[in-house]
Amino acid sequence: MKRYPLLSFGALLLLAFVATPLFHSCKSSKKAVKVASGEEKIIVYCSGPEYFTDNKYFRANDVAESANQSMAKRKAMSNARLALASSIEITVKAVIDNYFNSYAVDKTIEDKERYEGLSREVVNQKLNGVRIICEEYTKTTDGNYKCYVAIELAGDEIANGVIKRISDDEKLKLDFQYEKFKETFEKEMEEFKSQRY
Repeated sequence: MKRYPLLSFGALLLLAFVATPLFHSCKSSKKAVKVASGEEKIIVYCSGPEYFTDNKYFRANDVAESANQSMAKRKAMSNARLALASSIEITVKAVIDNYFNSYAVDKTIEDKERYEGLSREVVNQKLNGVRIICEEYTKTTDGNYKCYVAIELAGDEIANGVIKRISDDEKLKLDFQYEKFKETFEKEMEEFKSQRY
């Protein structure tokens, strides 16, 4: 049987002193976020790339403060809906402009305005179906509540709603090209996504 020499107490102490920093460095690979002198890092809930509009969903977020928690939510939701509606209307208007420039050359300005009017009706109607994807609350030092929300609405819901509304219109449906409109809508959603990154 082979014998191994025992380490002296001093050698064990030296080994522990040398090995301790190694164990601490293996513990976590996360680095502390450095903030410039005189600044404080702020966390904004329900915000960031995962809450941006992409090629499938329109998204918006907002924050509101009130002495009443439900009022804070109501205000945040109202602001987020306005931002979402604005984003959708800009996209749908671009789709209609591009569709008319490319495929509806024989249509009149009146027809284009009719398309825009119908699409606004659809947007207003569909906004009732928004989905809350994030909702966080904080309480300020002075006792107020802050509500952070993020909402989304599927781009397909808007596109299909506009297409159905146009198809139901006796005058517009005669020359309406479903596939071209859908293709134009999807292209605009892709462009919207690429503008955010």
